[in-house]
Amino acid sequence: MEYILFGSTGVTVSRVGFGGIPIQRIDAEGTKELFKKLIDRGVNYIDTARGYTVSEEYIGCAVDSLGIRDRLFIATKSMAAAKEAMAKDIETSLKNLRTDHIDLYQIHNPSMDKLDAILTPGGALEALLEAKNAGKILHLGLTCHSAAVFERALELDFVESVMFPYNIVETQGKELVEECRRRGKAFIAMKPFAGGAIENGRAAMRYLLTDPCVTVVIPGMYLESEIEENTSFDSSPLTEDEQADIDAIRKSLTGNFCRRCNYCAPCTVGINIPGVFLFEGYLERYGLEDWARGRYAALPVKASACIKCGMCETRCPYELPIRQMLERAAKAFGE
Repeated sequence: MEYILFGSTGVTVSRVGFGGIPIQRIDAEGTKELFKKLIDRGVNYIDTARGYTVSEEYIGCAVDSLGIRDRLFIATKSMAAAKEAMAKDIETSLKNLRTDHIDLYQIHNPSMDKLDAILTPGGALEALLEAKNAGKILHLGLTCHSAAVFERALELDFVESVMFPYNIVETQGKELVEECRRRGKAFIAMKPFAGGAIENGRAAMRYLLTDPCVTVVIPGMYLESEIEENTSFDSSPLTEDEQADIDAIRKSLTGNFCRRCNYCAPCTVGINIPGVFLFEGYLERYGLEDWARGRYAALPVKASACIKCGMCETRCPYELPIRQMLERAAKAFGE
């Protein structure tokens, strides 16, 4: 395992981290076995969230029972926008994770408007800063799927790290990732396999590990074999064969993969187009049907509301057949 400084924090973390979404598919005992493997393979960066149902609890149980808290850098996140709600989430996270401090607490995927609310008096930032001053949180970060939010996050002094989708086909944030490094903020690459669309694990991991601007890569894992494979790669220069594989993957996914750049917005009827495709990916490729359906159900406007106007397609830089893709998603979710 290779290690790297986490931005300007002075903390050293593993280049490969543990993405905690998929452990919803197993149980607490299974998570404990996974953590034995993670320690064995040198992984110390652990990612979870309040929104990942039982993930925090399973991780907390595993870490506590194995007595390995001091060997880990634990990151979680909350979507709360108000101070009171965030303070409550922080306490819940501490309880679930069975710890007196959380290494990194992140604002979870805010829209630009929601970020405004978080930053205003009475917003969630006040609770985060109070918890940090009390030693309950050591570092603060932000996660997002929007390049515009990413760009704004770089201007916020309290943000020590940014998490964003970044992989072979989702490179729309490349310049922001580079700027992240220049500003001394850690960059966490989520969705390294593009939500399961990239099946060549070696190509996916090597592409990111050889990028000096990527601090941590966090593939979601729930099998020991996944941990074994995803921690078997290093940052040595790409070979010609590896570069050829990467080029082939990028070419094969170009015409049918949403990169969540959000240029398609605004939808005429208010559909969150990237959100629909994100949840469809969890449904079809991650095997998290209940979780995906729950997130989709919370969308105020469903894919079936599409009126086929085609405005989104005129704005998509990748010329995706968005209307067809929305129709497919509507059928998958049944609405």
